[in-house]
Order: sequence, then C-alpha cells, then structure tokens
Amino acid sequence: MRSGEHWEAVYERKQPEQVSWYRPHLEQSLRFIEAAGLAPDAAIIDVGGGASTLVDDLLERGHSDITVLDVSARAIDAAKARLGKRAAGVHWLVADITTVDLAPTAYDFWHDRAVFHFLREETERRRYVAADRRSVRPGGHVLIATFGPDGPTKCSGLDVVRYAADELHAALGVDFEIVDSSTEVHTTPSGIEQQFVYCHCRLRG
Repeated sequence: MRSGEHWEAVYERKQPEQVSWYRPHLEQSLRFIEAAGLAPDAAIIDVGGGASTLVDDLLERGHSDITVLDVSARAIDAAKARLGKRAAGVHWLVADITTVDLAPTAYDFWHDRAVFHFLREETERRRYVAADRRSVRPGGHVLIATFGPDGPTKCSGLDVVRYAADELHAALGVDFEIVDSSTEVHTTPSGIEQQFVYCHCRLRG
C-alpha cells in the first residue's frame, strides 16, 4: 500500500463524492453490521473509513463507540466537516493499518471496505491480520470487502489483489471463522461497474 502522501494527493484532486469507491450509503456493510446484533455501545472500527458515510449512518442508528482510521488526514477532515458537531463523538485516527499500534481486544466489529486489496506484499498482509487478531475481542466480528475475481486490477493508479470469498477467508487464517459472504456490483460516480466481495468472519475465542 502506498504511503499517506499518495492518498493525500487523491483527496487533494477529488472531492469525497468523486472517488471511485464512493457510495451515498454502504448498504451491504450496514446489513452485515445490523445482522451482528451489536449493542449500541459496541466498539466499531472502520479501517480506511476516511471520508466514507458509514460513520454517519452508524451514528443515525444509535451507535456510540465508533473509530474511523485512515491514512489520509484530508479524508478524515472531510468527514469531520460533514458531520459538524457530531464529529466530536467519534474517535479519529490518522494512521496506516499495517503499522499502527491499536489497543488489544478493543473492538467488537472491524469493518474494512477497500483497504485489504491494496496490500500486495505478504508482509503487509501479515501485519494487517496481526493487528486485526490483536485488537478485535474474541468472538468479535470482522467484515472485509475487496474487489472480487471479476473486479478491477487497479484502483487510484495502484495495483490490487482480487479475492473470492474463500480466498479472502484463507488470507485471514484459521483464527477467523467465516460467517457469511456476498457479492456486490458497485457503480462508481463515473458509471463504471465494479465487483466487490464481502467476507464476514468472527474471531475464534
């Protein structure tokens, strides 16, 4: 995954509503989160959340312990500006998920839409999974979405790794038990269709 400078440049050139992964609402993610039956005060982390509207919808649904992590400060600033006063009730982290030191067993639900597929190096993927395993509570939920087998091979000028649901589960390892998966055809703001695969797992206790 490229450094923060790459993503700062992306958000310098484009408004949040113009990036290819933008959706007004992350319907698939919200469906998985609702199915998990979380308490309102359950700790949720949105990895690579940046300027995503997921945090808005989670707040609207009454969730009170939300962390948004992104490598781009510009993306996070855009989300804060959109939320206004409500931004004070969210935990914001400008960090790279492959190097950040998250608190152990801190989260009940880990959400990542479109970060993991940028991790082309095995060492990066190992660091990501280690952070996931360490910071999610035993029995906690992990939802990761990547480009599917028929999805793009590049995004924002970077090569990506495409996954089927079983391949994504295998990349996480045996500590994670698969619960459900789905495929979504996402239409970018410019009208291009992209296949996403969602894999919902639980961390074994």
